[in-house]
Amino acid sequence: WKGGLVTVDGYGAGVISRFSMIKDKFPEAKEFHTLRVQPAPGLHYSTDMLRELCDIWEKHGSGLIALHGQTGNIQLQGIEQDKAQECFDELNQAGWDLGGAGATVRTGASCVGPARCEQACFDNLKVHQTVLKYYAGRTHRPEFNYKLKFKFSACPNDCANVIMWADVALIGTRRDSIQIEQEYVKEWMDEYGEDALFDQVVNMCPTKAIS
Repeated sequence: WKGGLVTVDGYGAGVISRFSMIKDKFPEAKEFHTLRVQPAPGLHYSTDMLRELCDIWEKHGSGLIALHGQTGNIQLQGIEQDKAQECFDELNQAGWDLGGAGATVRTGASCVGPARCEQACFDNLKVHQTVLKYYAGRTHRPEFNYKLKFKFSACPNDCANVIMWADVALIGTRRDSIQIEQEYVKEWMDEYGEDALFDQVVNMCPTKAIS
């Protein structure tokens, strides 16, 4: 592949250009550009959203989709330059937006957070959305010397893998020692016994938080 520049109106990022250097051998793949589409915080979609996304992509592009790239984006892989604008217009009308590419604030990524996980220590989805909106212009129009990635994990389990992939990593932590409901523990002990407590609770904790 060789590089180049493919954009849509108002955006300087979000389209990864790929021009084939052996187009004489594979003319059907002479251009195979990728649209990076921003996911919702926590990767929440409805089936209607995904069906519409797939229909638009199959209409204009190859139909090949990666959920999700290392950046957190939905990767729509394989479109020709003269079809990119019309495809983006339909995606945008359906409520989707392009993600970051190049020397810019990249697409954020977050775990499912308090939407479904009892381990969440803060509302990382709300923070993700706030950061996303604040940096929207810098995501669409590169102006930095290098890329910058924000990612958000709601607890120290780091399901969004922010330590590995982010330049600015936000991870929720607990403010105090784990609190134990002693009356409930006593009822549980009376029913199951001390051996079960150690085998099923204490020894199962990878961080040895309970002793």
